[in-house]
Amino acid sequence: MLLDGDAWAAKFRDFQSEAWRLETLPAYNVPQEAEEIRAFQAGERIDPRMHSNEYTEDLKRVRREGKSKGRVHIVTRPLSDYLRYEFMYYRPHVWAGEDIRIMDVTDRPNPLAGVQDFWMFDRKEVVLMNYEADGTQINREVYEGSVSPYLEYQRIALAESVPFEEYVKGLDV
Repeated sequence: MLLDGDAWAAKFRDFQSEAWRLETLPAYNVPQEAEEIRAFQAGERIDPRMHSNEYTEDLKRVRREGKSKGRVHIVTRPLSDYLRYEFMYYRPHVWAGEDIRIMDVTDRPNPLAGVQDFWMFDRKEVVLMNYEADGTQINREVYEGSVSPYLEYQRIALAESVPFEEYVKGLDV
């Protein structure tokens, strides 16, 4: 089953304890971000201490409700312009309550090579994120099989990654 619109939004509104994501791409082609990326490439930056938007406010709601939201992003250096742009937003997201971790596989084998992006809700439902090679999203698809492999992918991702704030210490991002 494909997910979009209200059904997709409901996953984030209605999860009971945890929403968790694996990100594997160096760039995502999101039309809504195009202008912000151009501004970033021109040198504009947000003030992470002052940044607030619908996403950060929702993260605060999730935390108030005793739930968690997290992700691991698999990266290689040098970081793409897109990752440097995305990292600019990760800091206020972490401060608002999201557990963001980075798995840098620059100088080592990727223990999750071949695993595609996905969201997992409450450790019992997986939504596969399907992308073109350039990072353009094709669709979101509810996975119909056992979640066991995805629980293992999450375990590996968490074990092999570091918290975002630790990763960016000393980096120019």
